[in-house]
Amino acid sequence: MPFVAPEEIERRQGRPFRLRLGANESAFGPSPRALEAAAGFDAARYGDPKAFELCAALAARHGVVMASIAVASGIDELLGLFCRAFVAPGEGAVTTEGSYPTFEYAAAGVGARIERVPYRAFRPDLGALAARARGAKIAYLANPDDPTGALADPAAVAAFRSALPEDCLLLLDEAYADFVAAGSLPRFGPDDPGVVRLRTFSKAHGLAGLRVGYAIAHPDHVAALDRIRLHFGVNGPAQAAARASLADEASLARVVEGTIAGRARLAALGAALGWTPLPSATNFVLFEVGGSDRATRLVEELAQRDVFVRRSAGGGLRITVAPSPTLDALEPLLRDVAAL
Repeated sequence: MPFVAPEEIERRQGRPFRLRLGANESAFGPSPRALEAAAGFDAARYGDPKAFELCAALAARHGVVMASIAVASGIDELLGLFCRAFVAPGEGAVTTEGSYPTFEYAAAGVGARIERVPYRAFRPDLGALAARARGAKIAYLANPDDPTGALADPAAVAAFRSALPEDCLLLLDEAYADFVAAGSLPRFGPDDPGVVRLRTFSKAHGLAGLRVGYAIAHPDHVAALDRIRLHFGVNGPAQAAARASLADEASLARVVEGTIAGRARLAALGAALGWTPLPSATNFVLFEVGGSDRATRLVEELAQRDVFVRRSAGGGLRITVAPSPTLDALEPLLRDVAAL
C-alpha cells in the first residue's frame, strides 16, 4: 500500500498517536552510545563525504574490502542509485507485487518496464520471479520480506540467483537481517557481480530518523554509485551514531532478544483474537484478519484509538513488535477492535 506517514495522519486527525506501530521502526530505541556520538558531532561541519570511518567499520564487520561498501541515506536511496546506474528506459525490472514499494518507485523513475509477480502462499515466488526476469536488467527480493515477514531458505535464494540471466543484477534487500538466526541467510560475496546486499541502521539499530543504509557489492558497482550519489547525503551525526551503534554489540543483542520475545507474544495475542499470524523473521507480524475490508476497518478503528498500524496490499494487518509495556497498552485495544 502507498505509505502515508503517521505525521500526515496525525495532522488529519488533529492529535498524535499514542502507539506508533506501523512503520517498523525500532520500538526499543537506539544505543545510548549512538545518541551520545550523534550529539557530540559539531553540526557546523560537513560530514565526511566518503564516510571513511563508517565504511571501514562495516568492511571489518562483514569481512570485505572497503571498496565493496557503499553508504547512503537508507536503503531507499540505494535502490534509486542502483536503478539509475544499471537500468535504462524500457528495460525490465522484476519484483514481487505487494512487496516493499520503494523499488518500484525507483524503477519507474528511470523509465523501467516493471514486471510484477504475485506472492505464492504469502511468500515471494522465486521460480516465477526468475522466469519473469528473462530479459530484465534488475531484480528485487526482500529477504526477510516486507510486509509478510517470510524468510526464504538460503539454498532457494542461491538457486534463484543462479536462474537469473547473466546480465540481471539481483538487489537483495536484507533490512531485517539482524533479526535472522546465524546461518539462515544466503552467503554471497562481493566478488559476485550479480548480487548486491542491502542493509540498514533503521531497524535493529534504531536509527531510522538519521537515515543510514549501506550496500555490500562488487567494487565496480560501488564505483558506479560513487559517480552519481549525493556525496554529503549521510550527515556527520548519522555517521557518528552508526559507528557507535556498530560498536555497541550488547545493545544490539538486547534489541534482538526483546524483539524475538515480543514477536512471539504479539503473534500469540493475535491468534487468541482469531487472527492468523504469518511466520516472521522481522520486527513485525502480519496477520490474516479476514480480508481487505476487515483489515481496513481494523486500521481505521485503531487509528481512532490513537494506534498507528498498517494494512498490507493483500489485506493483512501488520503490527510492529514492541517492548512489554507497549504491548500491555496495545492488548486491550486489539481486543476492543477485534470484538467489533
